[in-house]
Amino acid sequence: MIVASSPWWSAVPALGAAAGYAALAAGSGRAGPGVTRVLTVGTLLLHALALLAAFTAEPVRFGFALMLSVTAWLVLAVYAVETRLYPQLATRWTLAGLGTPAVLLALLFPGTVYPTLTSPWLPLHWALGFASYGLLGVAVAHGWMMQRTERSLRQGGPAPAGLPLLALERLTFRFVGAAFVLLTLTLLAGWYFTEQLRPAAGWITHKTLFTMLSWAVLSVLLWGRWRWGWRGRLAVRMLYAAGVLLLLGYVGSHFVLEVILRRDV
Repeated sequence: MIVASSPWWSAVPALGAAAGYAALAAGSGRAGPGVTRVLTVGTLLLHALALLAAFTAEPVRFGFALMLSVTAWLVLAVYAVETRLYPQLATRWTLAGLGTPAVLLALLFPGTVYPTLTSPWLPLHWALGFASYGLLGVAVAHGWMMQRTERSLRQGGPAPAGLPLLALERLTFRFVGAAFVLLTLTLLAGWYFTEQLRPAAGWITHKTLFTMLSWAVLSVLLWGRWRWGWRGRLAVRMLYAAGVLLLLGYVGSHFVLEVILRRDV
């Protein structure tokens, strides 16, 4: 059965993390910095424990909800570190509201049983995929903040993100560049390990196709940025397109298989 309850040692920290994210989102801008810091660290630790329990459970399961949960953790962990490095960056913990549904979905949909690992290096492919999803998610979040800042400045208002537009733009493209490198490595590792996992299936699948399209959009965006100085709405829209394509690549295809069709992947 694909939809199943998670064991209690995974459910307890997951429910705690979901409650913590909800509290952060509800108290955004009202709680003091000390309370926010403690709640943030505690929530991220609980979320990390829930993910550890999910990955060490037997049999090994993996699916769209767990990928969303890992991505949410990475995005929020990077944002938490970033607000420490850049104190002027406005702490918009309304983003934490995304963590609550991601954690709860991973409890309700633990995924399908994964094939036996045929190589000790296969977890490297997973780690690269998680990191590329997470960094692209961070880049998309920064693109959203950049778009809001640009709109506010055009209307004569202050920078809502707390950083100057050019500084925010530089941060965004640093994350885009890092996500592109990791996505490239993910595709190369996927090509190598497909022959070991499912040689008869072939490398080109729906997941691979959407991932390659996302990679292509990012490469065009980075080329246009370097060659013609692309920025503003064009750059943000291309970033959104790359994020949606990558989301469809794994999360979308596995959601259809696991939830709608009720099939093992």
